[in-house]
Amino acid sequence: MERIYLDNNATTMVDPRVRDLMDIFSVQFYGNPNSLHSFASDTHPYMREALDRLYTNLNVNDDDDIIINGCATEGNNTVLKSVYFDLIAKSQKKQIITTQIEHPSISHTAEFLESLGAEVVYLPVNEQGIVSVADLKAIIDPDKTALVSVMWANNETGLINPIKEIATLCRENGVLFHTDAVQAVGKVKIDISDIDLDYLTFSAHKFHGPKGVGGLYIKNGAPLIPLLHGGEQMGSKRSGTVNVAGMVGMAYALELAVEALEFEDSKVRRLRDKLEDAILAIPSTNVIGDRAYRTPNTILASFKGVEGEAMLWDLNRNGVAASTGSACSSESLESNPTFKAMKIDPELAHTGIRFSLSRFTTEEEIDFTIDIIKKSVERLRAISTSEF
Repeated sequence: MERIYLDNNATTMVDPRVRDLMDIFSVQFYGNPNSLHSFASDTHPYMREALDRLYTNLNVNDDDDIIINGCATEGNNTVLKSVYFDLIAKSQKKQIITTQIEHPSISHTAEFLESLGAEVVYLPVNEQGIVSVADLKAIIDPDKTALVSVMWANNETGLINPIKEIATLCRENGVLFHTDAVQAVGKVKIDISDIDLDYLTFSAHKFHGPKGVGGLYIKNGAPLIPLLHGGEQMGSKRSGTVNVAGMVGMAYALELAVEALEFEDSKVRRLRDKLEDAILAIPSTNVIGDRAYRTPNTILASFKGVEGEAMLWDLNRNGVAASTGSACSSESLESNPTFKAMKIDPELAHTGIRFSLSRFTTEEEIDFTIDIIKKSVERLRAISTSEF
């Protein structure tokens, strides 16, 4: 049976070119980079080259930092908890502003900080599923707000928030700004030097790099209390032996992803739109968010009368891998939080299926998927009708 992978917002396959580059750090250049012998020093040129690639492809100023860590969840926790201990715990400012559609690594961390005394405000999204700058402007308080954290692109819908405008508003109010850019890096152009933000998180496995490695951008002068202590790695901002193979692989994967951005915006977008048009041709279906304001690879669709979990398992049984939303909250089987935030009909709350493509997705795979979706919807609606 043919298997089609359309869950690339959860994770991506490692680009074979990235895998080949990483292999040598398991068997040849495997020394701990903090040791004093040649096995260690042999890794240093590759680490410098990796940082150069990261700085170049995100257009980061030389004075700013990129910290290599374990994943974007670690980066998000680092930023929020650092701001708590640096500002909120000292009673300088008490408020964190985030949104109702953030990844669990933001929302659950915010809930934890609330239990410690922080005041957290969760911004809604407008009818288009995007954070409103006007809504933020009405809430942000230079004397009270310590941090604003808004994701660049939503992991479920692919909808892109007005990050540059939000960053400008935060700077005008003297408020720190963080964006979780996990679903944006490698899909849309990221030019950090053009956006006045303080922190940005990303993860290699979302753009055909390895799992278990991510990055945290920190603007020069932005405060940071490390999440992990115990060593002097990353300028003492993130202790722990550096994952050299992961660091090198992530940097090369980012370079390849940036080189492929035009392909992403043309070929991947065309295939996404082809699949989306076929879905919308099925009666009583809906796609969340205007495709013009989404990352070029993502569809969040609802099929009236079809439970999302049932649809997911039927697709999987027929060789198509999709999801009901964020992989980090999928085990809860709760209704999709994006539907709730956008005030979509509660009857559709359990019908969401996310399809996310990559540059490795083929036309033949999309044609196969369209056929399977049509058959699955017809079959599951027939079963649902027969039960009444």
